[in-house]
Amino acid sequence: MMCENQPGTLIQVDLGSLTQAAHDPMHLLPCEIQYNGHASVDKYFTPAIHQGILAKEVSFRGRCLKGKEVKIPAGYIGLVLEENHRPCSEEERRTVWVKSTFLSFTHWNLETLPSADDCAMMSLIWPNISEAVSYPHLCTTWSCWGLFSSIVTG
Repeated sequence: MMCENQPGTLIQVDLGSLTQAAHDPMHLLPCEIQYNGHASVDKYFTPAIHQGILAKEVSFRGRCLKGKEVKIPAGYIGLVLEENHRPCSEEERRTVWVKSTFLSFTHWNLETLPSADDCAMMSLIWPNISEAVSYPHLCTTWSCWGLFSSIVTG
């Protein structure tokens, strides 16, 4: 819900599209692509992933990437959202559809193993922090705080 006196765009998620969404493998790559639109990624990007001693390994454009499978926190699901029509003005309502869902993703770093210090890993701690703050009576011992490390350490 937005305040009436604050400008902003309301974005609605069409949850009806959730039942038709694909369940695709996800990869978080350490790069930025200067393109925003449809791409046939599965046609051009098929990684030949090798399981190393400590991590998954792959070469991307001649660079060594090390990866780790990361699970989405229990009770949550990852969504890939798509907007088919962008409105002409900021005041118009926007609708996005669920294109794909995922319960885990492979987090890749350049030449180093993903760690608890990576932003993506730290962001997955927030659902547990939110639960601990919202229900402090359920978190009476230090073992409760061990929930946070389960996501980071895998």
